Amino acid sequence: MNHYETVFILNPVLSDTQIKETVQKFEDYLVSKGAEMISKEDWGLKKLAYPIQKKKSGFYHLLEYKVAGEEISAFELEFRRDDSVMRYLTVKLDKHAAAWAEKRRQSKTAKN
Repeated sequence: MNHYETVFILNPVLSDTQIKETVQKFEDYLVSKGAEMISKEDWGLKKLAYPIQKKKSGFYHLLEYKVAGEEISAFELEFRRDDSVMRYLTVKLDKHAAAWAEKRRQSKTAKN
C-alpha cells in the first residue's frame, strides 16, 4: 500500500451539508476500496489564485490515506464525475514527505 495525499477544491456555492456529504462520499469510496484513512482536514473557504469556472473562491479539503496504487485512477474518475469538484490533485508521498506530513499533523494538534 502506498501513501497518498489528495487536495480538492469544492464549489463555493455549496451549503455546509452538501460539502460534508461530498467529502464523506469520497472518504467512503476510499474505505470501500480498502484504503486506510490517516487524516482528513478542512481548510475552509479560500480565495483562488485565478478564477476557475468563473468562481474566485472555493472550499479546500485534504485527505491523507494509504491504498493500493491501482485504485487511484478510479478514485480520480470519481472527482471528474462530480460537478461540485472544481479541481483536485493527488500526490504519492515518499518516506520524507510522509514524515513531514506527520510532523505537520502533530504540530497542528499541539496548537489546538
